[in-house]
Formats: sequence, C-alpha cells, structure tokens
Amino acid sequence: MTRRNALKATLASVGAAALAFEPVRAADASRPDPRRGSPKRYDMLKSINLWAFPYPDRMNLRECLQLAKDAGFDGIELNYDLDNDLSPKSGAQEYQAIRRMADQIGIRISGLCSFLFWPYPLTSNDTTKRERGLELAGKIAQAAHDLGVENVLIVPGAVHIPWRNDHEPVPNDVCDQRAKAAVGQLAKQAEKLKVSLNIENIFFNGYLMTPMEMNQFVDGFGSDHVRVHFDTGNISMFQHAEHWVPILGKRTKNIHFKEFTKKGTDYSLETFRPLLDGTTNWPAVTEALDKVGYRGFLTFEYFHPYAHYPEALIHHTSDSLDRILGRKT
Repeated sequence: MTRRNALKATLASVGAAALAFEPVRAADASRPDPRRGSPKRYDMLKSINLWAFPYPDRMNLRECLQLAKDAGFDGIELNYDLDNDLSPKSGAQEYQAIRRMADQIGIRISGLCSFLFWPYPLTSNDTTKRERGLELAGKIAQAAHDLGVENVLIVPGAVHIPWRNDHEPVPNDVCDQRAKAAVGQLAKQAEKLKVSLNIENIFFNGYLMTPMEMNQFVDGFGSDHVRVHFDTGNISMFQHAEHWVPILGKRTKNIHFKEFTKKGTDYSLETFRPLLDGTTNWPAVTEALDKVGYRGFLTFEYFHPYAHYPEALIHHTSDSLDRILGRKT
C-alpha cells in the first residue's frame, strides 16, 4: 500500500467513527442539562417584590412595573407604607389607576406587603401602637380590594423584634391571645372584601416557630380568607424550607422565595442573599411545592437594590427563577 492510500484509509476510518457518534451527540443535546436548570418544569408563577427596585428614589412605580415585565416576571408584589403610591394618602381612585397601569403594561400584582407591622405590631404592649397597627392592616386589605388583588401579607404579632429598640417584649401567651383577636377582627373585613389574609412565618419575632403552630393558628379561624404566606428564608437559620412545605400543605396561598446562607453568622437582613447565592435547597423546595399542588406566585424578596446598575438584580433574579422552575434547560 502506498503512503497516499494509507492516509486515505486512515481518514476514512476516522470519518466513519465520527459519524457513528453523531446520534449519541444529538441525543445528549436534547437531554436537559442539570447544570443549566431544573430538568423538570414547574407550573408556578414568577414574581418579585418592589423592595428589590430603587423605588421611589431612582425609579417611579411605572418604571418598576415595566422593568419587571421586560425582565420576564409574571407578577410584582407591591408594598404599603405611609408616604408613597400605596399609603393612607391614596384611595380607591388612585389604586384603580395603578391597576389600570399594571394591566396596560401586562403584569399582575401578586400581593401586598408592608413593613408597618414592625413599628405598629398587632400584639404590642402599647395600646396606641396596637390600635394603629390594626387600623393600618385594615387599610392594606382595603387597598388590595381596590387594586383587585387577593393576597394580603399579615404579620400577626411578635414576642420580640430584635432590630427595633422601641419594642417591649410580649409574653408568649399574651402575644398569642392578642394575635388571634386581631386576625379574627380583620378576617371579618377580609370576607367582605374578598381578600385573603396570609399569615407570614417570621421566626425572628419568636412567634409561630413551627409549621404545626402555624397550622393550628390558621385553622383556628375556620375561614378560607385566612391562609399562609410562606417565606423560605425566614425559617432557614435553624430549619429547612422543604420540611415546612408538606406540613403546611394546601394552606399556603402565597410565597416569598428568599435566599439565605447558613454559612454566615450575621442574623440581620444582611443574611439574605440574591437568589441562588445561598444554601437553600431549591430543587427540594420546588419539588415539595409541586407535590402539594402549589401553582401560585413565587416572589423574590430582597431589601437591597443595587447601588449601581440596579436593573442587573432584576434580570439576574428572573434568570435564576427560570432555572429553578425548569424554564431553561
């Protein structure tokens, strides 16, 4: 055999071997890659809380809604305070205008949230603060009704609030009694307004520390308008979100997907991280939610808008949720 013929034979054999591997490569390409995202697709909705945006200092509400839509979110959770678009300064007319704006942009409002439960706890030893908290909770429920929004987050009470120096600790049994009385009163309004009061697990407040306690509290009202707002990050200091999900079961009406790292020792709001930059077992959490039939919103909650290029956090979060939910494989 000449040198030229030998070279031709070698090239032919290499080519045949390469062709033999093509079907295998094609099969590999069509198979989901767990390095990119969940191999299983979950039928849940993506949402983000307004606290992740530089609102109101650097973005107005319309810009935030539009950015959330452009980034690929199905919904956005809005926050009620004392000064801005959602506050006692606004009424039905203003809220209906916000709803029309959201509809025009094409984004849903996944729920209402508020920090006002901390300066005005529903279980405070200060009667004035307790009454103001109840009044504000009623205004939040009314705002939700006027916005055409079903989900209202409620913090039912607090034994202790570690980040406030103006809160006097409340005995556990007193906290429980006051919380049940307050939510019971609000539940009557919620039934008329057709909104859902979703009780959030906090852990840092020393109240409703286990899913069994949460179930007992919610079930005690015997109302479809008192449900659970489950926050994955708030119990992650010493517990695991995927363990709570099956115990809460169908009671869960809305969810905060909040990232947490067990590697740190700072137990303040700084403990919460951008999505996927923590120790939460997201595959286990989403699978547990799927098994109990949850199909609602998963809202990323984060309290630190980026100082530079704040849009980056919004787009990063949307991409992370796509991977968690199997929308990118």
